[in-house]
Amino acid sequence: MKYKGKPQKARVTMKDVALQAGVSQSTVSFVLNGLEDMRISRETRKRVMAAVAELGYRPRGAGRPPRTVGRGVIGMIFDEVATSPFAAISVEGAQEEAWKNNVMLEVAMTGGDATYENEILRKWAQDDVVGVIYGSILTREASPPEMLARHRAVLLNCHDPEERYASVVPAERRGGEVATAALIAEGHRRIAFISGEPWMDASDQRMEGYERALRQARIPVDPSLIVEGNFLPSGGREATLRLMSAPARPDAIFCANDLTAIGCYEVLKEMGETVGQTIAVMGYDDQEIAQHLSPALSTVLLPHRELGQWSVDYLLSTSTERPQERMECPLVLRGSHHKPAA
Repeated sequence: MKYKGKPQKARVTMKDVALQAGVSQSTVSFVLNGLEDMRISRETRKRVMAAVAELGYRPRGAGRPPRTVGRGVIGMIFDEVATSPFAAISVEGAQEEAWKNNVMLEVAMTGGDATYENEILRKWAQDDVVGVIYGSILTREASPPEMLARHRAVLLNCHDPEERYASVVPAERRGGEVATAALIAEGHRRIAFISGEPWMDASDQRMEGYERALRQARIPVDPSLIVEGNFLPSGGREATLRLMSAPARPDAIFCANDLTAIGCYEVLKEMGETVGQTIAVMGYDDQEIAQHLSPALSTVLLPHRELGQWSVDYLLSTSTERPQERMECPLVLRGSHHKPAA
């Protein structure tokens, strides 16, 4: 059974409010939750509320009748949290959704230690938790511990080949496809791709989407335009140097993540290129840094907050199905993908 992706309506997110108000998502969260003891100025609070009103932001679950307080606890296991911002965003999304339903979220970071995971799951079975979210920092095929079968469970950012559990992952191939299609729509034809490390599923799937978009546009896939990176600025830098020193340079570079794009930007500026004018760059992830590059980086949003929210919604539902969900990765167009006017 293949993952099914549902068309999703674009909705205003907390990140949109943060961008509009010029503050962090944490500040927006504190303001909306009425945390008066946080040292947030009156002017900042007004700016956040003005952005909320202007964008029409409504937190998920707004308007629902409240559930009974103390309904229970959801357990959330992550292999790593501190090494990436994305895990923390998923945790925040899950906690936000759980609390709207008067459910607590209990998080455990295990480092991938199967023995520790089983002990945590055994404790949660004794505590009679509502359900368990089993999360991974990397999108991958997972082998959850046997104790997970004692719980109503959902896999977040990973999936098991036997589909014993519901799961939700980003639609990485589709994300790579829409990013490349956006560059093609601008008129670019020599589109390079800087990959991540080849053992990562996300890197492979984004490249598959890139190749699929080229084929759909009847543009031949040129292996000389595909260069391996490492998901870091250093890899973006080295790959861009290779691409730009080739006999036929690209007119657009699709970077497998935003950190790669940082290294790409550095090289292009050193060479006297103007991103968004003499050459286009596309990123992937929509990390915080993307909006602060000059020009702001066009990229693809990884919906980690929504993955956490979806997981909680599934656990609190009465569904007996085990959906294998691929969640849309929306395109975020800023200025770096443009083609110079003829």
